[in-house]
Amino acid sequence: MAMKSKFDLLESRSAEALKGGGAERIEAQHKKGKLTARERIHLLLDEGSFQEIGQLVTHRSVNFGLDKQHFLGDGVITGHGTIDGRTVFVFSQDFTVLGGSLAEAHAGKICKVMDLAMRNGAPLIGLNDSGGARIQEGVVSLGGYADIFHRNVMASGVVPQISAILGPCAGGAVYSPALTDFVLMVEGTSYMFVTGPNVVKTVTHEEVSSEELGGASTHASKSGVAHFTAPDELDAIDQLRRLVSFLPNNCEERPAALPYEPGDETRPALDAILPDNPNQPYDIREVMNAVIDPDSSMEVHADYARNMVIGFARVAGEVVGCVANQPAVLAGVLDIDASIKAARFVRFCDAFNIPLLVFVDVPGFLPGTEQEWRGIINHGAKLLYAFSEATVPRITVITRKAYGGAYDVMNSKHIGCDVNFAWPAAEIAVMGAKGAAEIIFRNDIRGAQDPEAMLAAKEAEYRDRFANPYEAAARGFIDEVIMPHATRRKVIEALRMLRNKAQALPRKKHGNLPL
Repeated sequence: MAMKSKFDLLESRSAEALKGGGAERIEAQHKKGKLTARERIHLLLDEGSFQEIGQLVTHRSVNFGLDKQHFLGDGVITGHGTIDGRTVFVFSQDFTVLGGSLAEAHAGKICKVMDLAMRNGAPLIGLNDSGGARIQEGVVSLGGYADIFHRNVMASGVVPQISAILGPCAGGAVYSPALTDFVLMVEGTSYMFVTGPNVVKTVTHEEVSSEELGGASTHASKSGVAHFTAPDELDAIDQLRRLVSFLPNNCEERPAALPYEPGDETRPALDAILPDNPNQPYDIREVMNAVIDPDSSMEVHADYARNMVIGFARVAGEVVGCVANQPAVLAGVLDIDASIKAARFVRFCDAFNIPLLVFVDVPGFLPGTEQEWRGIINHGAKLLYAFSEATVPRITVITRKAYGGAYDVMNSKHIGCDVNFAWPAAEIAVMGAKGAAEIIFRNDIRGAQDPEAMLAAKEAEYRDRFANPYEAAARGFIDEVIMPHATRRKVIEALRMLRNKAQALPRKKHGNLPL
């Protein structure tokens, strides 16, 4: 074969690979409001940076007519490129090729880029759009999934892993995204579930649609599986690029800082943010936004367990992970979902060298049989465990209430927080003044001529004695009681002081998190 013919053969095969499943299937993909696998990569990565790996891979199966269905790439596009100049590895499943189904060769391509991401210490992004296991290849397909799952676990805490669900994701396919650090779903065109509506109807006789069972809004608000949702794929890809900007390349690095020009760091509006009535709600986001750099935040799990707010932000250009009780929802109480939500985020930040900035206004744990029977003890302990083992710089600001065990759990000095601030209105005590007075002074109240007046007097006595930050400050549990307007300046100074913090955990294989 002449050299020109060899060149022509390569060009024709490359052109064939770029066609995916063909024009008809690509048109069908577009009619569903979905981009193709290659269009997604083009938008995600910097212009011209994508380098494809395994473009000419095909399956080797001859069962059930597969010998007549060969597509170059085998239904997944893999390779590497850059986002804002930083190397990332990516795989993008192609629904136009055999429904994006996963089998031996398909899985092998994904495993290859996962291995490369680990060896090179770079983030991995998976764009999932697959009909599931390729049934014609049998157990080989299941083995391919397990190969990916194992790599997800090995990569956990080593390089950031992000999953975008841009189509169907069912059965065994859901476990790889669940093992990654963040899951993003698109409203109306993506879903995730272990068993689909037909199986649910057969087994439990429930009538449910794919959207209700496992759509983006379901997983964002009810299950907590999805950390982010997007109205369309363009917005989803913008969110992916923004998320990567907050993350380091791997566990050995810190997130990149942005240039910052120091200025007047006082925030006078914070002095008036707390209501006079300690039981009146306010939005903790207003406090957070005054402390962090303007327009620098990206909230995580915004629609799930809304009594807890978590997300990334920057303070003086440096990335921080924010964790905050939200008094505007359920009074900011800690419950099962809020504890799990915050614990996982804290562990992520600790794994990737992201300092933790915690805002506390918590009346305690949510009481009730439903919480107790579902295991609030174990689930609350997850957050306690996550903070206790975190070795990154840790700063806490108590704005108002910090009662009972929730005070301990929310990054207190006792579990290793580095710098603890409190505002003058902070109430740090075992419980609220009324409940405490009813217990401590119950005999005085019972014997009083006017029990209600006696209760009110004893409640005020307890509040004056304990519901303030000064008892804790006297013991050194609070490093400084600060004026609210000084919070941003104090946080910046604390982060600067903690920049070279070095702390090692006791030697062990791993701890036993209360799962």
